[in-house]
Amino acid sequence: MLDKNVKFEDIPLKVPSYKTIEKKVVQLIKELQAAKDFKTGFAVIKRMERFMEKIETQITVISIRYSLNTVDPTISKAQDKMDEMLPLLSNILNQWNKVLVNVPFRKEIEEKWSSYYFVKTENSLKAFDEKIIPELIEINKLSSQYDRILGSAKIEFKGQIYNLSQMGKFSTDKDRQIRKDASIKVDEFFASKEKEIGDIYGQLVLLRDKAAKKLGFKDFTELGYLSLGRVDYDANKVALYRKQIAESVVPVAQKLYKKQAKRVGIPFSKMYSFDYNLSFLSGNPKPAGDTKYLVEAATKMYDDMSKESGEFFRFMRDHHLLDLEARAGKAPGGYMTYLPLYQYPFIFSNFNGTEGDVNVLTHEVGHAFQGYLSGKIKPSDFRMPTLEACEIHSMSMEFFAWPYMKDFFGKDDEKYRFSHLSDAIEFLPYGISIDEFQHWVYAHPTATHEERCKVWLDIQSRYEPHKKYIKEMPCFGHGAAWMRQSHIFGSPFYYIDYTLAQVVAFQFLVEMRKDQPKAWRKYIKLCKCGGKYPFVELLKKNHLRNPFEEGNVKKVIRPLVKVLESFDDSKF
Repeated sequence: MLDKNVKFEDIPLKVPSYKTIEKKVVQLIKELQAAKDFKTGFAVIKRMERFMEKIETQITVISIRYSLNTVDPTISKAQDKMDEMLPLLSNILNQWNKVLVNVPFRKEIEEKWSSYYFVKTENSLKAFDEKIIPELIEINKLSSQYDRILGSAKIEFKGQIYNLSQMGKFSTDKDRQIRKDASIKVDEFFASKEKEIGDIYGQLVLLRDKAAKKLGFKDFTELGYLSLGRVDYDANKVALYRKQIAESVVPVAQKLYKKQAKRVGIPFSKMYSFDYNLSFLSGNPKPAGDTKYLVEAATKMYDDMSKESGEFFRFMRDHHLLDLEARAGKAPGGYMTYLPLYQYPFIFSNFNGTEGDVNVLTHEVGHAFQGYLSGKIKPSDFRMPTLEACEIHSMSMEFFAWPYMKDFFGKDDEKYRFSHLSDAIEFLPYGISIDEFQHWVYAHPTATHEERCKVWLDIQSRYEPHKKYIKEMPCFGHGAAWMRQSHIFGSPFYYIDYTLAQVVAFQFLVEMRKDQPKAWRKYIKLCKCGGKYPFVELLKKNHLRNPFEEGNVKKVIRPLVKVLESFDDSKF
């Protein structure tokens, strides 16, 4: 019997055998085809669920261990095997799905699990066919290659060697020269890898375009949306949403940047890219302690928020499901993932002594809390919603943590709240820049690296006109800064999800300021919905404004401007 009380490091690293998986799934397919009634067939479906939970857990353990140590040859080899196996696994699951959607007792399954179960299944059938397996294998390999390049960064700065995550702390230094020098070093790293990264992306785009056309799509955009499970909105709605951000948020963000320039004592016209990392002359909000201190503060916070959140966070600590500190060989960035067999969320991060460390203990923990609350939902496909909905849980938790910021930042707590909300608003134009860039890329798959960089500069000039680069940063200066955004490589079209979720999370901030207990109950209800509904329907079920509806972005942003005006940022 499975021990669900094991710590993460005690979970065995087991590389699943595709032949074993194929044999088992083929047998279950035969049993499902032979089933003539709901009772018999549903028992087969539940056995398939349990089997796939085991396989998904094994795959996820490998993925986690790889990101924890990208230079370990044994783990790298296991990850390479997964890159090759995953498209094959998609193929055998596709065969299962073809049988599943045609069972004679489909109506009874819909009554048990809702019609959305089959909407998701049919959606996945449209997004995959065995003929695109060669492309998917190469895509996985190239994405891992990109991760390795970024994970291998060894940047010499001030007599020490740092990875990309660790360099982040210098980008917010109060000393302008240090910020500048650190930014130049990061630019130099990307310049040294620009051709290699540009080539990887060019190959990824062509492979995705080829796969889409094999499946009968005009280009990759529609396939990309299907792959993300977007069933109740399309690229046209996203384009109209970007227009709302451009009209209602870009002007607000530009005013905030001008106020920032005044605070740090640099004329707005003389502010460069590295200057915007510093929000205050007194320095950015700095955590009041090290990792151990912050985790203790988070424990106290979640204990106070509610019984459920306190039990959850202590569960994460007790089972060693938090790997937070940066170290050599560790992949950059941060994420939450889920081990379905154990019902364990897992949080990966790279603490670097900045306010971002605290954001991990709210943002990624928000993801994990939803995973924890939805762990028993059946079918398992309904535990996690689509990605834009997932980000609501994380971004909203950042705001629910606001009353506790004194424990994390001491005297900088008000400064943090102001900069947190400012940053969240300023992020929206960047988020739609990434999205518009990707839509252009996949509409022009044969474009050169230089053409992509030129388009990036054009998009940036419209949504982030304040951003300028010094001549000592020629790589980012000529438009290659998009290469830093890993989502562009590994998760095409995902990035807009952060902005959609942010617009929804802002609603929780406004509501909690009026009635915190009521807002928290609403948040818990949203988390417990898991992925039982597509994005737009999920919002409707939980009485949240839909960002795609004309005028809703403006309605959400307007009260936030008043919140910002309630702070006296000159005293920071």
